This record gives sequence, C-alpha cells and structure tokens, in this order.
Amino acid sequence: MDAVGAVMAQKNDTLPLMLALIVTLGILGGGGWWFLNRSGFQGLLPNGTDANSQDGAIAPVVEGTANPFSPPAMVAPGTVVKISGSTSMVQINTALKNRFELQYPQTRVETTANGSSKGIADLMAGSIDLAAISRPLQPAEIQQGLKAIAMTTDAIAIVVAKENPFSTGLTKEQVQGIFQGSLTDWSALTDKNQGTIRVLNRPPVSGTYQTFQETVLNGANFGNGPNFTNLQQDATTPILRALGRDGISYATYRQIANQQTVRTVAIDGVTPESDLYPFTRTLYYAYREPASPQVEAFLGFAGSPVGTELVQAAE
Repeated sequence: MDAVGAVMAQKNDTLPLMLALIVTLGILGGGGWWFLNRSGFQGLLPNGTDANSQDGAIAPVVEGTANPFSPPAMVAPGTVVKISGSTSMVQINTALKNRFELQYPQTRVETTANGSSKGIADLMAGSIDLAAISRPLQPAEIQQGLKAIAMTTDAIAIVVAKENPFSTGLTKEQVQGIFQGSLTDWSALTDKNQGTIRVLNRPPVSGTYQTFQETVLNGANFGNGPNFTNLQQDATTPILRALGRDGISYATYRQIANQQTVRTVAIDGVTPESDLYPFTRTLYYAYREPASPQVEAFLGFAGSPVGTELVQAAE
C-alpha cells in the first residue's frame, strides 16, 4: 500500500471511533441530567454543600404564610376584633389597636394576653377572632383550619436584675445548664458570693416557654429542682419584680429593652440587639379559615405600610 492509501485507511478507521465517542458522551450526559432531575438535586452551594442537604447553609423557611389581605379602604362601623394570646405581642397588639380604632371610626379592638396556647384554644372555640402567638402552629392545629401570618421576629433575652452582682455573659451551654438544672450555683459563673441560682420559669402554656424549650434547650426538658420557681401565669412583670440579687429568667426582648431595673445577659458575647444573637423566634397572628370580615380588615391593616411601621416601632 502506498503512503496516500495508508493515510486514507487511517482516516476511515478514526471516523467511526469519533462518532462512537460522541454518541457515548451524549448518552452519559443525558442520563446524568435525567438522574439529577429525578433526584431533585439542585447543585452545590459555594462551599461545596449539597443545596438539598439539611446540613447546608440554607436559611430555614419561616413557618407562616405571607399576609394575603389588602388594607381596607373602610371598615363597617360597629366592627369588633377580639385578640388574645402571647404576652410577647402585647405592645404590637396595643399599637395596632390604637391606630386601627383611630383610622376606622366606630370600630373596637379588644385584646387580652394569657399565653399562646390559651389564645389558640380560644380561637378554636370561636370566642376570639385572632390569636397572637409566639410559636409556630402545630400540625394538628393546622389540620383544624388554623392559619398563621408571620408578623415580625423577636429575641428571647436572658435577664437578671441590675442589683445582681453577676455582670458577665454566658455561653449557650451555660444557659442550658442553668435552665435544665445541672448548673445551680453562681459560684460556677462568678467569684461573687451569691449562693444558689434561683430560676424563675414561665408556665408550659406560654409560647415563650415552648419556644425557649425548643430553641435554647434543643427540645430537652426544663429543670424542676428546689431552685426553680414555676409561675402559674404567663406574665413578665411579676418575673422581673421577683428576680432580686440571685434570680435569672427569660423574656421577649421588646418587653424588657427599656426596663430600668433589669439587664440582659450577653450570650457568647452577643446581645439581643444584634442580628447575630442566637435566641430568636417569629411572632404571628393566627386565624381560622375562612377569614371573617373583621379578620381580613385587621390583618390587611397590619400588613399595610402604616401597620408594618407600627409593628417595627413596637419592638
């Protein structure tokens, strides 16, 4: 065979190989695309983490829907909106109530605060229109037709009296030890001679109690030793008054931010004013579907620019 024939034979052998390689790559690529889409894989985060992984750096979804109601142009005279629930939302309730009644004459907003669970029970019983709650709705509550609208976020502050000699911060682990009952003496935290740590706790019906247990204690139980005082009513003022030199408790930050007799405790060097503060939760209004006209009116107002500004100012 001459040189020209050899070259032609080599080309004839190479062409089928190239075509076979292209077909193979196409099959592999298509199969990979089909597999990733079937598995729901969405790629990797910048740090190389699977975007679908629960351990990835993805912000959790807030449990609560966006406000679907429009601000009302007018509200029928004689409209009454009844709200009950968390003490953590007292200031928000009051701010919205005052402006709603002013903006819509001859309307009335009635508010009480007996804890998130009591508010939800009253809502399901039909005795109120809205439950102001400081925890997400539970699946069983959603199944009964309840729906929650997220209003704002809030910090749960660890609080001591200003007369308490303890003046440093705590770690998250120390907070867990105090409220689970394994850390009971101030001597483990300070060289001041203060004696036993007296823990003032809220009742289990409190949404703040439930959120603290879930968020701070990671679902573990509170302690129940002799240094624990368990209050019967979910109210912040009695707690603050009872702190003294040796007491410690927790409260929604908006309720104690301007108090003159107590101070918050930094956690891992971060105070509740910071966006990096670890103990935060969402506050909601819950209603029963289908929403009544008074619920639509109040929530529409609460989600308006004026209502949003009032909620933020109440923090």
